[in-house]
Amino acid sequence: MSTDSFQASLERSNKIRADLEVNPSKYYMLTGDRPTGRLHLGHYFGSILNRVHMQDLGINCMVLIADYQVITDRDTTEHIQDNVYNMVADYIAAGIDPEKTIIYTHSAIPACNQLMLPFLSLVSEAELMRNPTVKAEQEASGHELTGLLLTYPVHQACDILFCKANIVPVGKDQLPHIELTRQVARRFNKRYGKVFREPAGILSDAIEIPGLDGRKMSKSYGNSIMLGATADQTAKLIKKSQTDSERTIFFDKENRPGVSALLTTAALCTGRTENDIAEEIGSSGAGALKAFVTEAVNAFLAPHRERREELLADMGYIKDVLHEGNRKANEIAQHTLDEVREAMGMVY
Repeated sequence: MSTDSFQASLERSNKIRADLEVNPSKYYMLTGDRPTGRLHLGHYFGSILNRVHMQDLGINCMVLIADYQVITDRDTTEHIQDNVYNMVADYIAAGIDPEKTIIYTHSAIPACNQLMLPFLSLVSEAELMRNPTVKAEQEASGHELTGLLLTYPVHQACDILFCKANIVPVGKDQLPHIELTRQVARRFNKRYGKVFREPAGILSDAIEIPGLDGRKMSKSYGNSIMLGATADQTAKLIKKSQTDSERTIFFDKENRPGVSALLTTAALCTGRTENDIAEEIGSSGAGALKAFVTEAVNAFLAPHRERREELLADMGYIKDVLHEGNRKANEIAQHTLDEVREAMGMVY
C-alpha cells in the first residue's frame, strides 16, 4: 500500500472514529476470527474488548467465525467444531451479547459465499498476486498457493459486503484487504448499478500483545496464554517462558524481549505500567517476575474462565446462539444476493 493510500485510510479512519461515539446507530461493523485454535490474551486485548465497546455504544455488530477460511492455509479441519464452540463461549464470557451482536459461522451462509462468483470477475490475477497478506499467510504457513488462498481477499470482500458493513476494525497490515473490498464494491456499482457502499477500515490503536517469547502472541507460535487455560496450565506456561540471565528487572523491549513481554502481560492484567511493576520486582530476578505475572493473569482471567465454564456446561445454549446468529445472517445474505441478481439481470 502506498503512503498516499495509507494516509487516506488513516484520515478516513480518524474521522469515523470521532463520529462513532456521536452517531453509533448509523454504523454496521463486521469483524471475526478463524477457528484455528483457542482464543488467547492477544485476542482479548487486541480485538474482543474493542468489539464489546462498539456493541455497547449501540453500533450494529456482526462477528464472523470464519470456519471456511481455516482451509486457506491448512490441510485439515480437525477439532474445528470444538474450536468454534469454545470461541462462542469466550466471546460471550468476554461481554459480547448475542442479543445485540450477531455471531455466525462462514459455512452456514451459502448466499454470502455465492457472491464469490461475480466478485471474482471484478478483480485481476495481478491484484490478487500482489496482495501482501496473501504472501504473508503463505510464508507463515509454508503452504502452497492454493486457489482459495489466492482468492482469500475476495472471500473477505464477500464477508464485508454481504451485510453492507461500513466499518471493519483492522490493523495496518490488513488495509490492502479493505482497499480491495472498496474496489470490488466500486466496480460492481459501476458495472451493474448501485448495490454496495464502500466500507472503511477502522485502524486499531490497541498495542500488539507480545507472546511469552517476545514475538507477537499467536496460536501458531505456541507462545499464547489461552483464555480458557486452567490456573495451573497458565502457571506452567509462564514458568517455561524465555527470559535472560540479568537479575535486575527492567523494561527494554528490544534488548530484553522475554522479560519485557512478561512485564507487558502483567501491566495489561493489572492496569499498571511496565516500569512500575519492574521497579517493584527490582533485583528479585526472573522467578519473582514470573510469579507476579502468573498471579496477575490468573486473577484477571478468573471471572472470564468461570463464566466460560458455565457456558460450556450448557452446549444447548451455545448451539442456540449459533443457530440464531446463522439464521439472521442468512436472511441478510439472501437479501443482498437477491439485490445482486436483480442488478445483474439474473432473476428468472
